Amino acid sequence: MFLTRYARDFYTRFEHRISSLFLVAGFIFDAFTLKRVDNLWENVWIGSYLIIIGFFIVLTHTKEVEGDDERGPSGAHFWYVNILQFAFGGVFSAYLVLYFRSADIVVAWPFIALLALIFIANEFLKKHYVRLSFQISLFFLSIYWFAIFLVPVLLHKIGAVVFILSGVVSLIIIKLFVNVLFYFTKDKFIQSRNLIVSLIAGVIVLVNFLYFTNLIPPIPLSLKDGGIYHMVQKTKDGNYMVTHEEKKWSDYFKFYTDIHYLSGTPVYAWSAIFSPKNLNLTILHEWQRYISDKDIWQTQRVIQLPVVGGRDGGFRTYSVRSDLNPGKWRVNIKTESGQIIGRLRFNIVPVDAEPILQTMLK
Repeated sequence: MFLTRYARDFYTRFEHRISSLFLVAGFIFDAFTLKRVDNLWENVWIGSYLIIIGFFIVLTHTKEVEGDDERGPSGAHFWYVNILQFAFGGVFSAYLVLYFRSADIVVAWPFIALLALIFIANEFLKKHYVRLSFQISLFFLSIYWFAIFLVPVLLHKIGAVVFILSGVVSLIIIKLFVNVLFYFTKDKFIQSRNLIVSLIAGVIVLVNFLYFTNLIPPIPLSLKDGGIYHMVQKTKDGNYMVTHEEKKWSDYFKFYTDIHYLSGTPVYAWSAIFSPKNLNLTILHEWQRYISDKDIWQTQRVIQLPVVGGRDGGFRTYSVRSDLNPGKWRVNIKTESGQIIGRLRFNIVPVDAEPILQTMLK
């Protein structure tokens, strides 16, 4: 048909531009549509991508075994590879959005950079999709990262044991998939078996290294809002009234927000932590002061705070201190196992009179 041939030729001619456009559009779409990691339909959406990936890996290599090894734009193999690339791009786009929301970029940047690199590389490594071992290793990584946040949502727990269980679940799924693939592509799979095992083992080592060095964001938790305030009060209707200094436009570009501090007055660290429904836990506000002559962050106090899961805007809570010395400070908002959910950075500037303050409802 003329229109079909024209569309195929047009795509072949402008493949990289069109693919890049869809890649960016898909990321923007995920950024606006993926809201909660415990949402049923969002997890179904990601699960559908994984099913498509598994199906087309099997289909691609089954057709090759049968002799359909066409590489031209009109061949079935061409379209299988493109669909596979699209599905991988969709699932890693979703992960980039979800994990980025749960990360303090200064702490977890190696993990976010790795995820972004895989997402972008999906655009340029299409020829590698014909390699069985490469496909399976990426598929396993996709399953693993899905399990890391889905298993805690289902069990209503987080921690090292749940993380290890996520890895076990991922291995069981990939083993079942490999058994199916082996049934259809026995000879080809045998040739790639050792490399596949090595790559899967490498993925396991890498992901565990990132987790136990606290470089993986503590998804499904995320810091929805936070700040350093001069006063925090809970109102009768359950909201919070916060008191803060008026900001100039230049203040938004400061890494450490200046807090003009009158000696003896309280300073509040306020946070709104999203946790999935029924996942209740304890978080930590770790107050640290920068010791410039030693170039270290010294922990001054650690305050435990409860978080109740399920609220869209995050569970709101705060800690307070009234004995702060001048200089750089930060409040690490952490899980009990030490994973950083977020950081509040500020600079204590002593003053003789209380600064002009404003109030805001949270």
